[in-house]
Amino acid sequence: MSSQRTLIHGLILGAFCLGFGMLLVLTNNFTKNDIALRAVEDRQNSLKQVIPDSIHDNNLATDTLTLKTDQGNEVVAYVSTKEGKVTGVAFETSGSGYSGAIKVMLGVDPEGKILGARVLSHKETPGLGDKIEVKKGDWILRFTGLSIGNPPLDKWKVKKDGGQFDQFAGATITPRAVVKAIREGLQFFDANKTKLMEFKAGKTQTVDAETGKAPK
Repeated sequence: MSSQRTLIHGLILGAFCLGFGMLLVLTNNFTKNDIALRAVEDRQNSLKQVIPDSIHDNNLATDTLTLKTDQGNEVVAYVSTKEGKVTGVAFETSGSGYSGAIKVMLGVDPEGKILGARVLSHKETPGLGDKIEVKKGDWILRFTGLSIGNPPLDKWKVKKDGGQFDQFAGATITPRAVVKAIREGLQFFDANKTKLMEFKAGKTQTVDAETGKAPK
């Protein structure tokens, strides 16, 4: 009798553990899908802010060019076209802030001028470093229209470092990281301009940075 009760208790406990495990898996899958969906929506919203609707008639989310760098990294460029002609490029660039990586979506026109820049994610201190967000202030909007050469490369720094961009009181590291990320993004565009301008709408492409050709 005792052994039967032990067996029954064991079966009940096993069923409970199995059910709980299945619930965790289902919850995790649901949450992962929800998070992924929000990430896609955030990216699409950022793209709309750095690539004006008026300059493209294609689908930015699907017309992408993946550039493989010499270091083996991949950069996904979202290419805007109008009547088959490239009108702009958006891609992610990043810098190291006070509390971690700061990811920025940068939009650039064919001449290398900034169409827009928006912070995608960061972990900077609320009330100080979060002023890089467009909803917290207009600091990030001041990059629109600028390019390498305007200002000169040696002025692509915060004022404390001899550059032309404002820093925040008590939070110099954060704007310094963003300025550096945008500057490096513009240099990346300049180095890959030829490949980007040859993009054909309606295709998802991958190009090796060293050869300029699609990997076989």
